[in-house]
Amino acid sequence: MPELPEVETIRVGLEPHLVGRTFDRVEISDSRLTRPSDPREIAAELEGERVAALERRGKYLVVRFETDRVLLIHLRMTGSLRLLRNGDDDDPYRRAVVKLDNGSDVAYRDVRRFGTWLLLEPPDFEPYLATKVGVEPLGRALTARSLVDRLARRRAPLKAVVLDQRVFAGVGNIYADEALWWARLHPLRQACDVNPTQLEALVRGIKRALRRGIARQGATLRDYRDADGAAGEMQTEFRVYGRRGEPCFRCGHAIEKTRAGGRGTWFCPNCQI
Repeated sequence: MPELPEVETIRVGLEPHLVGRTFDRVEISDSRLTRPSDPREIAAELEGERVAALERRGKYLVVRFETDRVLLIHLRMTGSLRLLRNGDDDDPYRRAVVKLDNGSDVAYRDVRRFGTWLLLEPPDFEPYLATKVGVEPLGRALTARSLVDRLARRRAPLKAVVLDQRVFAGVGNIYADEALWWARLHPLRQACDVNPTQLEALVRGIKRALRRGIARQGATLRDYRDADGAAGEMQTEFRVYGRRGEPCFRCGHAIEKTRAGGRGTWFCPNCQI
C-alpha cells in the first residue's frame, strides 16, 4: 500500500509534467473511481482545468487547479499514476487517462480498484481533509509535546495509534514498524504509558523512517511504481518489516512477528522493550 514516501515520490516525479499544464481530455473507465459521482460528469468537469500546483497531504495526492478547485487522489492499496510513453501496451488495470495540452498522457492504474478521485470546490477542501488527516509528520508541528495530551488516554497498542491518520498522517504499516524499531519501542505497549523521553524517540523514529523511504523512492513489494514506472528501493533497507526470523541489525536477536491494531507487525523483542 502506498504510504507517505511512495505518494511523495510520485508527486515529485509528476510535478514538472503537470504544473502549468491543462487537462485537455479526461477518460475515466472505472465507475468505482469517482463514486457516487458519475465518472463521465467528473471527467467533463476536469477537462479544461489548468494545474497550479501538485501537493501531498498524508497519503493524499492533491492536484490544485488555477480555479482553486482541487482533485484529491487517494491511491489506497494498489493505485499509481504514471507517465505514458510511446509504445506502452494496453494495461488491463488502467482506470483513467488524462491527456494534457502538450500531447503527453498520465495514466491512473489500480489492480484492486480501491483508489478514489474526489473533485472538491475551494470551500470544501480543508474541512474535508481536517476529518481525515492530522499534521504532516515531517513538519515542525509534529513534536513530542504536541502528542502528550493526545496519547494520555489512549490505551490502544502504540502501533495502532501510529497508524491513526489523524495523529500521524501518511504513516502506514511498513513505516510504523520501521519507526518503532528506530525508537526502540514495543508495538504492543499501551500508548498512554509512553513517557515524554520515549515520545521524543518516537517522533525522531517516524521522521527518520519516512525520510529514508523518500530517499529510496519508496518501497516496492508488489504493485507500487513511481511516475516513470520504476520500482522503489526501500524494501532493501527494512530494519524489521517482513524480516521474521532474520537477525536484528542492531543486536542480532531474531525478528518476530505479531499482530497489532489488526495488522501484521514485525519487531525485535530484545531492542523494543
